Amino acid sequence: MKNTIYAICFFALMLTCSTIYAQNYKTAEDTVKLNKEFTEVSNDIASMTAKLTIAKNNMPGYKSKANAAESDAQDAAVNSSEQADKAKNGSVKEARKAKHKSKKAFREAKDSRSANNDITEQDNKIASLTGDLAKKQTRLEQLTAMRAAINAQHPQQ
Repeated sequence: MKNTIYAICFFALMLTCSTIYAQNYKTAEDTVKLNKEFTEVSNDIASMTAKLTIAKNNMPGYKSKANAAESDAQDAAVNSSEQADKAKNGSVKEARKAKHKSKKAFREAKDSRSANNDITEQDNKIASLTGDLAKKQTRLEQLTAMRAAINAQHPQQ
């Protein structure tokens, strides 16, 4: 957990620094570098858009799994409670069944929690991709403006 926080902080710092020191292209000699970065940014945008689309399309599946896991957990908890009531006044066999059903209810609850964590992770992934995509699109707009400025300085014959 601690390492994850350090990694996230490091990447946030690197993203901030990379946007601060972003390359400015001003002369006609810079067009090769500009075109190269323009292509890289365009490809990054395309791949991020595809990943974002996939993540959004997978979200209903995660939600349905979470809902199913939650209902299974509730059913298992109800069954466990009923079996525990029977075991109070019952035999050792009833107590063993109650113990078994309580373990099953616990596993189902863990599965439900895991499914909800998957939804949270998917939401975070979508938010991250959306933010990164917005940054790349901003950079693409900057590159387009730089290209237009260079072309305005040196009109082609």
